[in-house]
Amino acid sequence: MLRRVAAALRHAAEGVAAALLATVFVAFVVQIALRYLFNWPVGWTTEVSLAAWLWLVLWGAAFVLRDEEEIRIEVLANRGGRRTRAIVAAVGAVGVVVLFGMALPATFDYVRFMRVEKSAYLGIRMDVMYSIYLVFAATVVVRALARLVRLWRDASRAMTPRVPPETPT
Repeated sequence: MLRRVAAALRHAAEGVAAALLATVFVAFVVQIALRYLFNWPVGWTTEVSLAAWLWLVLWGAAFVLRDEEEIRIEVLANRGGRRTRAIVAAVGAVGVVVLFGMALPATFDYVRFMRVEKSAYLGIRMDVMYSIYLVFAATVVVRALARLVRLWRDASRAMTPRVPPETPT
């Protein structure tokens, strides 16, 4: 049941990302058509493209990208064995939790402060525009915590001695 809900949420997140990408594409085509076919340059299409692109990148990184699809520099981890890789992964996850966690209050304050600014053409409040970063940052922290839990669970399993099943006598 939980897997089906997770799969449905993932599918919905991918749908949102696809809609955002379509928005970027349509705004780009409209911009070209208005500028070069009708000699009518407009700025709102650029604003729509930039807003949709910002949301697409951060939404995708938060909800669509899987852990194994993330780009990581694992030079140290790859030189060691399984235990070294787990330690490096745990240190990295703790670093992400601490640094993003420390930055969240200031980030929230800045996004909230941006409510006084609006975009030039469409009048979109900038706190709404940049609120996706708060969602992204919070999701990064939650995913790093989940990774720590997985690493802890894997380490616990590795340390638990395996007892062969008894044979009936």
